[in-house]
Amino acid sequence: MKINSKDFRVRPGEKVKLKEWPTLVKPFCKSKKRYKKRLKEHVEALSSLQCLHYASNRYALLLIFQGMDAAGKDGAIRHVMSGGNPQGCEVFSFKQPSAEELEHDFLWRSTRRLPERGRIGIFNRSRASGDSPRPRASG
Repeated sequence: MKINSKDFRVRPGEKVKLKEWPTLVKPFCKSKKRYKKRLKEHVEALSSLQCLHYASNRYALLLIFQGMDAAGKDGAIRHVMSGGNPQGCEVFSFKQPSAEELEHDFLWRSTRRLPERGRIGIFNRSRASGDSPRPRASG
């Protein structure tokens, strides 16, 4: 079975209704042996693509993981990027804003962490249950 990336892509201008998106997908492998073989193939492909991405120095790639605490974001990042070169990839975790971050507009802290051309940036955004955005300090 082949993964169709169109199932997970949001096109520009498209409205997203998260409750209509599936949270589970069918298993792509019938055995652990087949899974490990496919994982190795994909890790090698990702490594090769990352080298081309870095060499082209034209675009940056940003992956955003957001979910509740203990939702598996860290494990997913480790798993997906297991074949990537860590020198071309940076992970930034965003938790509750610091006092300095609250002094700026809400996009300031994420804008500072955008990846450079040829690099992969990963935003790991955690939200504990009960968290609510804090208002920006005025004055």
